[in-house]
Amino acid sequence: MKKGTKHAKSNAEKNMTLAGHLRELRNRILVCVICLVVFMLAGLYFAPQIVELLTDIGKRYGYTYVYLSPQELLLQYFSVALLLAVCLSFPVILYQIWAFVQPGLKKNENSLFLMAMFFGLICFAVGVLFAYRIMLPFTLHFLIDLSKDTSISASVSVQNYISFLLTIFMVFGIVFELPVVSVVLTRMGLLQPEWMRKGRRLIIVAIFVVAALITPPDIVSQVMVAVPMLGLYELSIILCTISLKLKRKRNAEQETSDSNAL
Repeated sequence: MKKGTKHAKSNAEKNMTLAGHLRELRNRILVCVICLVVFMLAGLYFAPQIVELLTDIGKRYGYTYVYLSPQELLLQYFSVALLLAVCLSFPVILYQIWAFVQPGLKKNENSLFLMAMFFGLICFAVGVLFAYRIMLPFTLHFLIDLSKDTSISASVSVQNYISFLLTIFMVFGIVFELPVVSVVLTRMGLLQPEWMRKGRRLIIVAIFVVAALITPPDIVSQVMVAVPMLGLYELSIILCTISLKLKRKRNAEQETSDSNAL
């Protein structure tokens, strides 16, 4: 009887543990949703200024803007506000994810997760800044220059223009994540620096193909995209090599410590 009571108590504790995890997950999701809603409302307040800032980039090169349906401009305010809310909430979302999985992570896995979050955000911000400061001016200038000697004037839909800019920002933000992704894959044992060195020629060709696909068909824009991507690839090789050496050194020290303990 005593044994059965003890067994039932153990099962009850397991059920409570599972329920506790579910409550924690619910609470963390609720925090993320609240952050998104708050930043969304703040984004709606600042959306007209942000849209004006984005359209000013094109106005410098002679673009004029129209909206083709009564609600188009309003929908762009919501789109910009939503994107702003996601960007501002992303650190909070990452922290909530880390806090939820952290008890089940080993010390080295925990460090890797934190490193990936921190440097991932920095690299994404640098990619967006590169697109805003360098890539967009050249791209917009080239595209408007196509109609320079024609009777066609550029009156661009606000929706298409904002979507174009946001796509460029997202593409370069993701591209600049290459070093972080490479290091994480190396630490997980899924990528080796030797593979990246051996495949360098193929990757160079692939980078120029990608640069040609995501830029206007002029050599200047392609080179401006390809050169940073090549630099990021070489930086990824260096960082992966360093990371792999540190991992091997740590494993060797751990093996030596275990053998001495035996």
